[in-house]
Amino acid sequence: MADTATSASIPLGQRIKPAGPVANTAAADRLLESLIEAADADGWRDTLDAAWPALAPVAGASPYLAGLMRRRPAHLRRLLEQDPAASLAQIIRDTDALDAEPDEVRAPLRVLKADLHLLTALADLGGVWDLDQVTEALSKFADASCRAALRAVAAEQRARGRLVSPSGDPRGPIPGLFGLAMGKHGANELNYSSDIDISLFFEPRLMVLALREGEEMQDFANRVGKGIATLLTERTADGYVFRVDLRLRPDPSSTPPVVAGPMALAYYESVGQNWERAAFIKARPVLGDMRAAGRFLKAMIPFIWRRSLDYAAVLDIQSIKKQIHVHKTGEGLHAAGANLKLGRGGIREIEFYAQTQQLILGGRDPGLRKQRTLEALKALADADHIPQAVCEELSAAYVELRGLEHRVQMLDDEQTHRLPEDRERRAAVAALAGSGDLAAFDAHVEALLVRVNTRYGELFEGGEDLDSSYGSLVFTGVENDPETLETLRRMGFSEAPSVADTIRSWHHGRIPATRTSRGRELFTRLAPRLLEALARSGAPDDAFRRFATFFSGLAAGVQVQALFLNQPKLFEMVLGVMAFAPRLARTLGRQPAALDGVLDARFLADLSAETGLTEQILREAGETEDFEGAMNAVRRLHREQMFRIGIHAMTGRAGPEAAGRAYAALADAAMLTLSPAALAETERLGGALPGAVAVVALGKAGSREMTAGSDLDLMTLYEAPPDAASAIKGWTADVFYARFTQRLIAALSAHTAEGGLYEVDMRLRPTGSKGPVSVRLKAFDAYYAREAETWEFMVLTRARVVWASDAKFGAQVSAAIEAALRRPRPGVDIAADVRKMRALMDRERRPHGFWDLKLSPGGQVDAEFAAQFRQLQAAAIGEPLTLSTLEALHDDPVLAEAWRVQQRLAHLLAAAFEGRVDPEAEPSVFQLRLAEAAGAQDFETLKTELTDLRARARKAFERAVPARFEKEGRDGDSETPRSIS
Repeated sequence: MADTATSASIPLGQRIKPAGPVANTAAADRLLESLIEAADADGWRDTLDAAWPALAPVAGASPYLAGLMRRRPAHLRRLLEQDPAASLAQIIRDTDALDAEPDEVRAPLRVLKADLHLLTALADLGGVWDLDQVTEALSKFADASCRAALRAVAAEQRARGRLVSPSGDPRGPIPGLFGLAMGKHGANELNYSSDIDISLFFEPRLMVLALREGEEMQDFANRVGKGIATLLTERTADGYVFRVDLRLRPDPSSTPPVVAGPMALAYYESVGQNWERAAFIKARPVLGDMRAAGRFLKAMIPFIWRRSLDYAAVLDIQSIKKQIHVHKTGEGLHAAGANLKLGRGGIREIEFYAQTQQLILGGRDPGLRKQRTLEALKALADADHIPQAVCEELSAAYVELRGLEHRVQMLDDEQTHRLPEDRERRAAVAALAGSGDLAAFDAHVEALLVRVNTRYGELFEGGEDLDSSYGSLVFTGVENDPETLETLRRMGFSEAPSVADTIRSWHHGRIPATRTSRGRELFTRLAPRLLEALARSGAPDDAFRRFATFFSGLAAGVQVQALFLNQPKLFEMVLGVMAFAPRLARTLGRQPAALDGVLDARFLADLSAETGLTEQILREAGETEDFEGAMNAVRRLHREQMFRIGIHAMTGRAGPEAAGRAYAALADAAMLTLSPAALAETERLGGALPGAVAVVALGKAGSREMTAGSDLDLMTLYEAPPDAASAIKGWTADVFYARFTQRLIAALSAHTAEGGLYEVDMRLRPTGSKGPVSVRLKAFDAYYAREAETWEFMVLTRARVVWASDAKFGAQVSAAIEAALRRPRPGVDIAADVRKMRALMDRERRPHGFWDLKLSPGGQVDAEFAAQFRQLQAAAIGEPLTLSTLEALHDDPVLAEAWRVQQRLAHLLAAAFEGRVDPEAEPSVFQLRLAEAAGAQDFETLKTELTDLRARARKAFERAVPARFEKEGRDGDSETPRSIS
């Protein structure tokens, strides 16, 4: 960079011109008064008078530059009286001459930075230097400062004995250690108050020779990196030099500040992203061992410039652009508060416009591999990849936007890219840009942004959108994009930075699902859909947290992500689970393989359709080698099907009756598979025994009205000759079938590596927990003929044989159950017994709040007791029997409706949560889902209608089961029997 020959000898003070009007004459006058005093004292008043017309607008607009001139008048004089190119050269020479430990160079570096800042501002605002000259001056000084900082830190380490290489080593202050200037610094395009992005690396084979014996290389390199950053960044009374960002290195959250070269190359080859390729377009060696840096960049060429790209890779590169939201032309673009760098129509859009095409085309055309944005645009136009007119338009816009960016930063030396919203401060920027009319300035800026945004929207026009209707979703780079954070907040995320960090870490390939390039490319497309769907869920924070647990737990992610992209309705369905169903979400989080069932074509099939589930479970369990293998096979399919049924129930695809039958069919399939397996295991251990056994389901399993939270109420009945004994161990029939039952309970309830199935309860068998675990059929008959109480007959109304080792014996058990129900019970007042038991439950098992759907007066227990009472009445007079609560209540419409509504709510709550839950504390969208399930308009209406329905149901129960005991029995039963509902 240099001035033209004709102007090379003219001092800066004679060449600068006023940037624009004086925005604040009082501020300018105050500075002039101070400078006159200094100029008169030191004899440079003529210089000041000649330059003042150009200095006054600067003083009236920029407190920062006015402060530099006021505090350092001698420095201002020197700059005004010298040729600007000569001044710059002297500043660089003085910086390169600094060669001491950090404490000795800290102050001189900051003084030189102040001189450089004042020089570039005056040359820029005064029209002496163009954009290229300004940015190159800033970049050259940044280079020299980095070199000086490395020399200082190396001198300190050498003085402490850690570094043993000579100070004049031709490989640099620390052989093997080098730094690359990245971003605008690398392209010699630094802005006025820019930080500098430095990526630090070292070659272990070289550095080890430069260190004392026993010095740990990584610790030493980290110390050097932090020392360089601190020396340049630290603010003192003299200011600072540059803010240093070391995060443009491989996976900065999990790697040290200085990375070993071989490790870095391995990272970029395996999980490097396209935005990192874009970042390396501008990379250049800036400090340390330049030969080592050259070798590293040469090794990076195949990563940066790929000769061939598949379609997915091209889409991923294009996604760098498409993550930025492109609105309709002019929509929402305002000068006040406009982000000139990251906002729509800003500098980044022009840079991405060039870089994305460089990445796609530069592998085959080295002529496109330009570091500077303007040179890249020209190369693309020269090669006919973009129209010449577009090149010229974007180049002119780039120059103007960068100039505005500099003027914004010159106000207070802040690393900001936003035009002030405050009118007075924005007027100061306008004045430095040559405008005294703020309205005209604003209109000009807005038109400029619209032109850039329009051109940007034309790039890769069509295809898949990777932004969001909420705004931009950019997750490239190492820091959060401000507009993306605003987008996430608009979506309803309360912790937007945390969400952005997590998404970016997934882009970095830190989880198995995105560890492959294909996985990352798919996730680039999936991310905006994910976030939009979470926003629509009404509970984005909870849903994202649960999705993160699930997604991070996937062993691989290509198949699942491809499925989600190809079946958006299914994806929305799963995310709904994440939002409102922690039980299902926890299943996915703990066992991501539960989602395997989604890959099955049967996943969305109607729950009532025959899908061959039982046959599949039997087949897969039969293919295992042992009892434990069969248990695990059942658990795998059970987990997938529980998830499937839960999804259907949560989304309303299945009503309560269909879901209840599906849960029961799944339980049946498990028992049909594990019962013969348990019998075979018992025979393996004890030998075969002549006899037969049946497994009987009771409660909701028996009536096929299960929910996701239902346990299994079971009993086993057997028959065998009186003297029968097992072939190997001689177990009697009672011992043999007790062992069988214990193994069945374990098979159904034990937790293995594949999880659990059900809680199993055997207490509803004859004599309950006091009697044998498996009951001989004759004993069953005798018990129900002489000892059973009414509540036990009520239990029997929902008894159903699920499996029998012998079909004829299974039929015998079914007949025995029906015979027990129909057997006359003279002198027994069934209605009185039922009412007495319900009254006892009212006293001793109080409901747990309004949402206790089971025990609340008018709740499911009332309906089920009435249904069981109706069945006992029907049995006594020879009418047909049914297992279904609703069928039993065909003459009790209010009770039937109360049971149906509360069963629907129970299905949703059981599918969504484990244990008791208060829907009042859940998100409004889930409350609305509950209301919809019950046919109510909204949640408040649901509560009102449910209160009324329960009141009517309790009255209907009292009518259906007439009271005939007012005084008797208050002291009769001392404890509530085991729940039969």
